[in-house]
Amino acid sequence: MKMAIGLSLAISAVLLAGASKAADAPAVVTSIKPIHSLVSAIMQGIGTPELIVDGPASPHTYNLKPSDASALQSAKVIFWVGPGLEAFLEKPLESLGSGASIAELEDAPGLVKLKFREGGAFEPHGDGDEAEAGHKHEEAGHDHDTHAQDDHAHGEFDTHLWLDPMNAKAMAAQITTTLVAADPANALTYQANAKALDGKIDALDQEITGIIAPVKDRPFIVFHDAYQYFEHRYGVRVAGSITVSPENMPGAERVSEIHKKVADLSATCVFAEPQFEPRLVGVVIEGTNAKAGVLDPEAATLEAGPDLYFTMMRGIANSLKDCLSRES
Repeated sequence: MKMAIGLSLAISAVLLAGASKAADAPAVVTSIKPIHSLVSAIMQGIGTPELIVDGPASPHTYNLKPSDASALQSAKVIFWVGPGLEAFLEKPLESLGSGASIAELEDAPGLVKLKFREGGAFEPHGDGDEAEAGHKHEEAGHDHDTHAQDDHAHGEFDTHLWLDPMNAKAMAAQITTTLVAADPANALTYQANAKALDGKIDALDQEITGIIAPVKDRPFIVFHDAYQYFEHRYGVRVAGSITVSPENMPGAERVSEIHKKVADLSATCVFAEPQFEPRLVGVVIEGTNAKAGVLDPEAATLEAGPDLYFTMMRGIANSLKDCLSRES
C-alpha cells in the first residue's frame, strides 16, 4: 500500500513538474512554416511556438485573422522574416506586438542576401557581386538573369532566405540568441537544441548536393522567382519564371513570352507551386517537350513542426531530380 502511494506521489510530482515547465515557456509566435520549423526545433522540450500562416496559405496573399491578432498581442517573442515577405504583418506588429521582443530574421548576422531579379523572362548576364554579406557559395557555373520587365514591390533583396541551408543556420543562431535573452532560465536547452539543429542542417546540405548533382545542368522554369538561394547554393539552372511576384498573375503577353522561352532554351521542366494557379504551367508547356512538376518553397502542403524544414528542402531537391531526370 505504501509503495502504491509512493508511486502515485512520484507520478504526480512528474506531472506537476511538466505542467510547471509548460507554464514557464514563453509565448512565441512565428510568421511562416519554415521559420516556425526552425523555432520549433530550438524550443523542443520547452514549448511550442504558434504559427500564423498555416495550412496552404501563402505570406504573399495572407490576411490577418482575429485569432492571429490575439496571438500577437499575447506574445513575448515574435519571429518573422521581415516586411519584404510578410507585408501583412508590418502594421499589426507595430500596434499588437509592442509588448514582445520582435526578431526580424532578414537582419540575422551572417545571412547572404541576393538582389531581386526584376524580370521573370530572364536574359543571361554574368554572375556579378550579388551576395551582400556572409558566407561564400560554390560557383554556380551558369549565367543568371536580370531582364527588367515588371516592378517588384518587395524591396532590394529576395526574402526567400531559408532556401539556402547556410542562411537557415544563420537564422537559427539569431533565433537562439533571441530566445535565450527572453527566457534565460531555459538557455542551456535552447543552446543544446540549436547545436543539434546545426549538425542536422549540415548533413541536409550534403544530402541535397548529392541529390541534385546528376541534373543540376538542366534548365527549368519556375512559377515565381523564389529559388535564387537554392540556385546559388547548388548550381541548378533556373532559366526563368512565369511571374515575378505571385500577387500579380501574368497576362497573355508574359505567358506567350515564357512559352517561347521554354521552347528556345529547351527547358526540360516547368514547375508550378501548390498555392497558385497550376493551369498556367499547362499553357506554358503546350506544344513543347517540357514536362510539368511542382515545387513547394513555402511548405504549403506540409504539416508544421520541427521536421518541416528538412522535409521541404528534400522535397524541392527530389522534385527537381524526378522531373529533370524524365526522358522527353
